[in-house]
Amino acid sequence: MSTEFATTTEVPGTGKTTLRRPASGSSDFSQLSRRMAAEGLLDRRPVYYTVRFSLVLLAFAGGWYAMFALGDTWLQLVLAAAMSVVFAQVALISHDLAHRQVFSRRLPSEISGRIAANLLMGMSYGWWMNKHTRHHANPNHEERDPDVAPDILVWSKRQARQASGLARFIGRRQAYLFFPLLLLEGLNLSFNSFRALSSPTMKRPLLEGTLLVVHFVAYFGVVFAALPPGKALAFIGVHQALIGVYMGCVFAPNHKGMLMVTPDMKLDFLRRQVLTSRNVRGGPFVDVAMGGLNYQVEHHLFPSMPTPALGRAAEITREFCAEKDIPYYEVGLLRSYREILSHLHRTGEPIREAH
Repeated sequence: MSTEFATTTEVPGTGKTTLRRPASGSSDFSQLSRRMAAEGLLDRRPVYYTVRFSLVLLAFAGGWYAMFALGDTWLQLVLAAAMSVVFAQVALISHDLAHRQVFSRRLPSEISGRIAANLLMGMSYGWWMNKHTRHHANPNHEERDPDVAPDILVWSKRQARQASGLARFIGRRQAYLFFPLLLLEGLNLSFNSFRALSSPTMKRPLLEGTLLVVHFVAYFGVVFAALPPGKALAFIGVHQALIGVYMGCVFAPNHKGMLMVTPDMKLDFLRRQVLTSRNVRGGPFVDVAMGGLNYQVEHHLFPSMPTPALGRAAEITREFCAEKDIPYYEVGLLRSYREILSHLHRTGEPIREAH
């Protein structure tokens, strides 16, 4: 019989909870994995991805055709909003490719991922892959997860007490500034993509850089060819701003406001992934809008699991966590945003008190 270690911590949505962490060698995750495999939930879904990719590419091509069909009109700003959704869906496809949900082999996953991310969307696949892999390994870890690094926002009171510069300035009112800041996220993705080309961790900087340049030359070329300068700039502004808002609204509910992991916490893989993740309810619309990332618990436990399998996987995981007395958290979409903002307001408290 394995020895268990207990720790008491605050798990969002459940309050103070005693978590029982099995000793090394526990088979909890293996048991859950066998249940998933028994139902074929880890098998590839080529028909689903063929249909999904085809629809997104059709919308992508149709959007650019519509720009020339509409011509010189302010209705182009409505198209810009629609195209922000299409670009975000391309990003979600890139995400699935990076996790090998579509292809089991690395090479076709990387080739397709760079085409989708670099060429179609204008975001570096290599930069994002490096960052996202570190996030998956240590979700919500104060020191190891790049997604909760206190560069602009602070995600824990510990970070708030140590904050300086921009993070300290914004941290006082970060709950109010969160959504406005998302308007800049599209530009931030592009900036970091180009900046990462000089990083030693970038595997193919020349290829990635070339694809990014081709994307932006084509992007600006098409917009300015179809529209007069004023409307072209307005289109680009609306399009890039809403890409940032959409992406932020998809990714933020997954972990923000959930358990923040500190270096002294000792959690096994299963509990680390479950306790730091939040699932979002909402039915088929939310499933499509979030690209399956609303099943964040299951995605973190089984990153290569295809999107259409995540709904059934959530049912199994929920039952399994109940058996093991592991808090499993899921809420509606609007409530997830309220929890994020409440968390940001609480974590900024030390900065406000210092003034």
